[in-house]
Amino acid sequence: MNHFKLSRLFSTSRNRIVHGLVNKPRLQIGRATDHPPNSCIPCITLGHTQSIGLVRKHNEDSLFALTGINAGDAVQHNFGLFIVADGMGGHEKGERASTVAAQSVARVVGNYIFSKMLEEIEGVSDVKTLKKLLYSALNQSNNDVSTSVPGGGTTVTALLLMGENAIIGHVGDSRAYILDSGRLVQLTKDHSLVQKMHDLGEITNTGIENHPRRNILLRAVGQGDILEVDVSEYYVESGSVFLLCSDGLWGCLEEEDMMRIISNTSDLQETCETLTQEANKTGGPDNITCLIVKYDYENNK
Repeated sequence: MNHFKLSRLFSTSRNRIVHGLVNKPRLQIGRATDHPPNSCIPCITLGHTQSIGLVRKHNEDSLFALTGINAGDAVQHNFGLFIVADGMGGHEKGERASTVAAQSVARVVGNYIFSKMLEEIEGVSDVKTLKKLLYSALNQSNNDVSTSVPGGGTTVTALLLMGENAIIGHVGDSRAYILDSGRLVQLTKDHSLVQKMHDLGEITNTGIENHPRRNILLRAVGQGDILEVDVSEYYVESGSVFLLCSDGLWGCLEEEDMMRIISNTSDLQETCETLTQEANKTGGPDNITCLIVKYDYENNK
């Protein structure tokens, strides 16, 4: 698993943020004594696992997760950023490409979110702005991968939670799902050859997972100067559960099986571990990354 140091990740914006605070009234961070305390129940809980699989010798997937709470007299902004990236181009290029992409998206989003929370408070969670932010972050990751890892590429699926909104930015075939009324609903659409064949009616939906050309992507970060990014927004109810994963998981397990495993326990870490184990039982042909997020934003009100 690739781990990132936040101190280094956001160091490029530190001077700008501090300079902005010097020229503006400073925030008073704290809580008056006559206010009720915040709930100690976290608004975001998560579980995550990674596996090289049983065939590959290197892990080309990257995973990033960041959560935060901003509570005070003003509007509260719970937030979370979650990224799954699946590299390609040979193990060294694949590993590096997925790492650079995840870091790049996190840096752009983090710089904006943290600077806004420290300087303005209001207006941070405007949906239109957040969509543009994630779009810009993915395009920046494309530039960074192209520059740093020539010949490398990666999928990127990013989930940004803010207030009552979920924003998803997506390139490639790593997927984002949401649990809805006992079903696992796919929120992203694969940018792959087999998905295109399915859209044209050439293969059925059940034929996508096992198709011999499943790994051919039509879009990938770092594979061209111009990147077409899918960005979508959703209003989500408190208690919503999301699954982000690479194709090493969804390519080995049917959605019904994934849903059954997720429904069997409320322990998100245990669920991720079981999903990964079951994917490896099918042969583990690819790297596996699994991230489950439960978003209870009502807990912080």
